Amino acid sequence: MSGYTIVFTADPDANFKADSYNQFTNEINMDESELEIHPSSYKDYKRRVSIKTLVLTSILVAACGIGVGVLIGWFSKSSEVVPNDPEISDAFKVWQEALEETDGAEVTKMLLDEINPENIRENLRLLTKKPHLAGTEADKEMADYVKSVWDTQGMETTRIVPYDVLLSYPDPEKPNLITILNSDGTDYFQSQPEESKLDEGDKHNDTVFPFNAYAPAGVVEGELVYVNYARAEDFKQLEDLGVNASGKVVIARYGKIFRGDKENQAWLRGAKGLILYSDPADYAIEGSSSVYPDSWYMPPSGIQRGTVFRPMGDPLTPGYPATETAFREKYEDSELPNIPVQPIGYGDAIHILREMAGDAAPDEWSGGLNVTYKLGPGLVNNRNIKLDVNNRLQRNTTYNIIGTITGSLEPDRYVMIGNHHDAWVFGAVDPSSGTAVLLELSRVMTKLVMEGKWRPRRTIVFCSWGAEEYGLIGSTEWVEEFTRPLVERAVAYINIDIAVQGNFTFRGKATPNLYNALYDATKAVPDAPFEGHSSNVYDTWLRRMKDNNLNVPYISNVGSGSDYAVLLSRLGVPAVDLRYTYDPASGLAGYPLYHSMYETFYLVNDILDPSFEYHRVIARVCAELARNLADSLILPFKASDYAFKMRRSLDGPDGLKEAYEEKMATRGLSFDAIDIALNYFTAAGQALEAKILHKRYGDSPFAVRKVNDQLMLMERAFIDPQGLPNRPLVRHIVFAPSSKDGYFGDIFPGIMDLMYDIENGMDNDSKWAELEKHMSVIAFTIQSAANTLVEVGELHARP
Repeated sequence: MSGYTIVFTADPDANFKADSYNQFTNEINMDESELEIHPSSYKDYKRRVSIKTLVLTSILVAACGIGVGVLIGWFSKSSEVVPNDPEISDAFKVWQEALEETDGAEVTKMLLDEINPENIRENLRLLTKKPHLAGTEADKEMADYVKSVWDTQGMETTRIVPYDVLLSYPDPEKPNLITILNSDGTDYFQSQPEESKLDEGDKHNDTVFPFNAYAPAGVVEGELVYVNYARAEDFKQLEDLGVNASGKVVIARYGKIFRGDKENQAWLRGAKGLILYSDPADYAIEGSSSVYPDSWYMPPSGIQRGTVFRPMGDPLTPGYPATETAFREKYEDSELPNIPVQPIGYGDAIHILREMAGDAAPDEWSGGLNVTYKLGPGLVNNRNIKLDVNNRLQRNTTYNIIGTITGSLEPDRYVMIGNHHDAWVFGAVDPSSGTAVLLELSRVMTKLVMEGKWRPRRTIVFCSWGAEEYGLIGSTEWVEEFTRPLVERAVAYINIDIAVQGNFTFRGKATPNLYNALYDATKAVPDAPFEGHSSNVYDTWLRRMKDNNLNVPYISNVGSGSDYAVLLSRLGVPAVDLRYTYDPASGLAGYPLYHSMYETFYLVNDILDPSFEYHRVIARVCAELARNLADSLILPFKASDYAFKMRRSLDGPDGLKEAYEEKMATRGLSFDAIDIALNYFTAAGQALEAKILHKRYGDSPFAVRKVNDQLMLMERAFIDPQGLPNRPLVRHIVFAPSSKDGYFGDIFPGIMDLMYDIENGMDNDSKWAELEKHMSVIAFTIQSAANTLVEVGELHARP
C-alpha cells in the first residue's frame, strides 16, 4: 500500500474493535520512512535519523557495490577453483543453506502424519502405574524412565540434572485431621484421613495421605468462620458484614485463586488455621449422583492436594540453584507458609458447615451442598473446631531430564519444549497427559532426524521438570543455574503441563509476540474428528473462545501456574502454554478431579479422551509450533502484537486508565510518559516488520542473525534487574503472576499491585512515590525494548 501512513497522536484512542487489531497486525507494506510518529519530537527524531540513514546508506551501497564486484570477479574468474577446494566449497554451501527457508509444508506433513494417538495412550498407561510424588524413590524411577525412553529414541544428548531441595510430606503414621469438639472436649465429628477406593486402580501403597505441602505442623482449636474463596475481596466483605477472622480457624472452598494465596490472605487477616474443600458448585456441577467413577466430577470423598508455597523455586535458596555448595537460609528466614492448612472432601465439609453458627452467608457465597451456608463465628451448641496438621519438612533430591536435538545451522539457539513429571498421586491429567505427549513428540522428531528426513535449523531442547507441584522447583533451579547461556540462547519455551483437561476447545496462554505463530500452528492442524468440531483447530477455537470485539481466538495472559513462569519472569524468554480444555462457561473452577487420587488412567482412557484424538491435537499443535520456531529463516515473532496488547491494556475496556487514571490525577500522575514510550515501541516494531516483509534485512547469514537477535532479545528488554515493587525475583515489567492470585497473569503487574495497596488502606505519600517511580521504570523499560528493534545508529536518540 504505497503511501500508507500510521499516525500516533497524543491521545491514542484505538477503540479496540477488529479493525483496530487489523491496523496493528495486518501485513505491514510500508517503508520505515512512511511512518509518521507524533508528538513532534518523534518527527524531529525520524528526520534526523533519515538524514543520517541516507548518508550511511550511500556509503554502504558504494562499499557493497565494490564488495560485490570483487566477489563476482573472484567467482567468475576462479569458478574452476571452487569445486576443487573443499574448504571454499563447503563454506559457500553453508552460506547458501543459511539463507534458505526449509520447506515447512513438507516437514509439517511428516511430523503430523507420524504422531500416533495409540503411542500416547500407551505412554500414559505406563506413566500412571503408580504414584510418583517429588523427592520419592518413584520420582527418581520416573526420571530414569524418561531418560531411558529418550536414549532409546535416539535423542542426541540426555542428562539428568539433580537438585537438593526442601520438600514437604504428611506424616505416614499420623494423618492430618479436622475434628468438631463438644463443649466438654469430646469428639463430635472427625474427618476421613484419606480418600475412599471407588474403582480398581484408585489405591496404591505409595499414595500418601492428603495434605497441603509446606503447611506448617501444628494443632489449632477455636471458633470457625466461613470465608467463601478466601480472596482479599471475600475477607473485605466479611469485615463489612461485621465478622472478624482474627484468631479464628477459617474454612474456604477451592477455586478462583491459587490455594497459596488463600493461606496468605487468611494469615494476613489473623486467622490461625485454614480448612480447604472442593464444593460441588465448583467441582460436581451435575450433583452427587453423577460423579467419579461414573463421570469426571469430584465425588464426596475426593480431596484436592497441592502446595501452599507462593514463591517459585527451592524455599531455602531463593535466586540461586539448590546445588550441593549452595548457601541455605534457615527455615524461619524463608518465605514458608505461616498457618496450618488441610484439605478435605465435600463429604466431610457438609458435616462441618451444617454445624456453623452465625448469620447466613450472602447468596453468592452459597455453594452446592444441601445446607444453609453461615458465616460464624463458631459452631452451634458451643462446639469448637480442631485442626491437627502433622506435616514435616525434608530435604530431598528432585530431578530434571534435559534432552537435545542439535540444530543444523544455529545450534546455539534453543527452542524449548517442557512438561513436569512429578504428580501428587497418579497424575493422569496433571502432568502425565502432557508427559505422554512430550514422549511422543520426542519420538517423532528424533525419528525424522535419524532417518535423514529433517534436522531443525535451531536446537530443540526437551525438558522434563521435577517438583513442579511444590512450587515450580525443578525448572526454577535449572534456570537459576543456567541463567547466563539461556539469556543469550533461548528463543522460546513451549509448555504442556496438561495436554487434555476437557474436550470443548483448544486453549492457549502466550506472550503477545507468539500470538501469530500460535494462530498459524492451529490453522495447520486438523481438529479432533468429532461432531461440533471444525476442520482445523483454529476454527473451533475461534468459534468457541473468541476474543471480545476481535475476530481472533482468545489467548490468556501467562501467570505462574506452570514452568513457563520462571523463564518469562526472570529471563524474558517468550512462552506459550498449550492444552485442550472444557467449556469456560460451565461454571467449573478447574477440571473436577484435579490433584485427587481419582486422577487415574481410567479417567482419561474411559471418560475424558477414549480415542486420544484430543491428545493428538495437542501433540500436533506443539510439533508445528516448535517446527516454525526452530526452522523459520526469520523468527515468527511480532512486536506489533505486543504493542497492541499493551495499548489495549492501557486504553481498552476495563484498562488501567479507566480504572486508575482519575485517581492518579489527584496526585499529579499520568500515563503520558508510558504513552510516548509505547508509541515509540509501536513504530519501531512496525518498521522492523516492514523491513522483514520486504526482505530488506540483507542477503547474508549475518544480516538474518541480526534481525532474529532483535526479535528474540526484545522480550529480554522487559526484564528489570531490580524486579517488581516488593517482588525482587519477579522481574518482567509487562507480564507477571498476580500477587493476589498466582494462577492469574497481570499485565503491568506493578501498577496493579501498588494501586491495590493504595485503594486498600495504604493511601500515603510513600506508596504514591513508589508508584511514581515504578511508572517511570515502565516507560524506560518499554523504550529499552523499542531500542532492541531499531538500528544501532539510532540508539542515541530518545523519543
